[in-house]
Amino acid sequence: MNIEVLLVEDSPGDVRLTQEVFRDANPSVRLHIASDGVEAMAFLRQEGRYANAPRPHLTLLDLNLPKMDGREVLACIKKDERLKTIPTIVLTTSNADADIAKSYNLHANCYLSKPVELEEFEGVVKGINDFWLNKAKLPIKKQH
Repeated sequence: MNIEVLLVEDSPGDVRLTQEVFRDANPSVRLHIASDGVEAMAFLRQEGRYANAPRPHLTLLDLNLPKMDGREVLACIKKDERLKTIPTIVLTTSNADADIAKSYNLHANCYLSKPVELEEFEGVVKGINDFWLNKAKLPIKKQH
């Protein structure tokens, strides 16, 4: 079974690294990319060119995004009855206490800071794979 993961990230370098780590760590992960908040919500709501997009088992969300920032995306996800059960992990460069508090107030399932060092970043993504995609039980919803 494929594991559908939505990565909401505007940095091409971080997208490429995340793709490489998941490819090595878990070949069953199908990583879908949204480069801004508006695109992420269209994917999640299966709108427009995303009408046939799969429902992700997990969403990895950067906070600092163009068009609609990650805080707004998180608020939209968690207010939507159809989307709020999708585990949403904030994966961002911000270590600000205000961002951490706001993310949890908006019901983020987890908040992780993106390390700058390559090996540390790989370790974080491998940790996400190990815990969220191998140990944790994720809600499975049928496509409509």
